[in-house]
Amino acid sequence: MVVTISPERIELPPGSEATLRYQTWTDYEALIASRRDDAAVKICFNARTQEIFIMSPLPAHGNRSRTLADLVTTLLRHQKRDWHGFDPVTLKRFQQAGAEPDACFYIQNWQAVLGKDRIDLEQDPPPDLAIEMDLTSLTDLEVYQTLAIPEVWIYRQGNLKIYQLAPEGYQACSISPTFPTVDVKNLLPKYVERAWIAGSSVALREFEQFLSNTV
Repeated sequence: MVVTISPERIELPPGSEATLRYQTWTDYEALIASRRDDAAVKICFNARTQEIFIMSPLPAHGNRSRTLADLVTTLLRHQKRDWHGFDPVTLKRFQQAGAEPDACFYIQNWQAVLGKDRIDLEQDPPPDLAIEMDLTSLTDLEVYQTLAIPEVWIYRQGNLKIYQLAPEGYQACSISPTFPTVDVKNLLPKYVERAWIAGSSVALREFEQFLSNTV
């Protein structure tokens, strides 16, 4: 297994991860630049712990995160709501934190980020919803709290955990603030796992059929 992490190049085999300690914002920016546009490698920074976390996802990670994001867009379309999505995207708050959710959605403020090549959280609003797939690693919610993301979903081993940002930090909840009338916590994992077994298109068609039958 070849692992290379330097300001010049990042190489991580799929499914592997690395944590760099005693790191600065400058170190983080250098690694972001060395990755260039290789979205296969995710990089997270927490200034409080002085750690940079680097992860190279497995194919199962990408499939499940893509399916979950597709299910969200299907549900938004069904509810006739507007949105603007990013997948992948780097979210940063200067000198404090950086994260790269598997997918994120602007719903309340979707018009504020139209046409933007990069999101600048010093000027732009944070996404309303961020999605993380914890297949080989664990999401650092402290980073998302620093980024002020109102709602974070974390999917792991067939379970969807929903977190809502409160003044004291993230609170686990059973109902999604984004979809308060839909039991997404119990409903969506069924279709995520169905896509892995039967195919993405099959699962999405079945989900669309389910939604049409519930009207």
